[in-house]
Amino acid sequence: MSDELTLLAEAGAAAVVAAMATDLWQGTRDGVLGLFRRDVPDSAAPVGARLDEGAALVRSSAAPDDVRRALAGIWSRELHELLRRAPACRVPLARLAAEVDGAFASGRAAVVLEQNNTARDSGTVFAVQHGDIHTTRGEGGAARRDPDDGPQ
Repeated sequence: MSDELTLLAEAGAAAVVAAMATDLWQGTRDGVLGLFRRDVPDSAAPVGARLDEGAALVRSSAAPDDVRRALAGIWSRELHELLRRAPACRVPLARLAAEVDGAFASGRAAVVLEQNNTARDSGTVFAVQHGDIHTTRGEGGAARRDPDDGPQ
């Protein structure tokens, strides 16, 4: 029985951390909170805060997969304890893990990237995600886009 709980907790944790910083996050987060509410109705706020903190770490990290691996261990222990205390959470957790895995397998999950760039005091920002940006200085020192970079 303990092996079954461990495997289910690990699968649940893997799904939770995989969903962080993707378009699956809010639904996954809500599902996890629902499981913890079944066990302790007042647990939503602290569990939600830990989930949000982990998701923020994943979003802001230069190595999000490393953060996910670390968080998977933490959430595996949390979910194992939850399953030990509240056996009725087994089926919903298995369903949640399967839904997240299915979304990734079918390509329905997309990573959500945030980028905030600010230029002040006559500054200029050149920013790009998932590619390269090439700039050159034209007449008068003004930057201009390289036409080989494709559409703006």
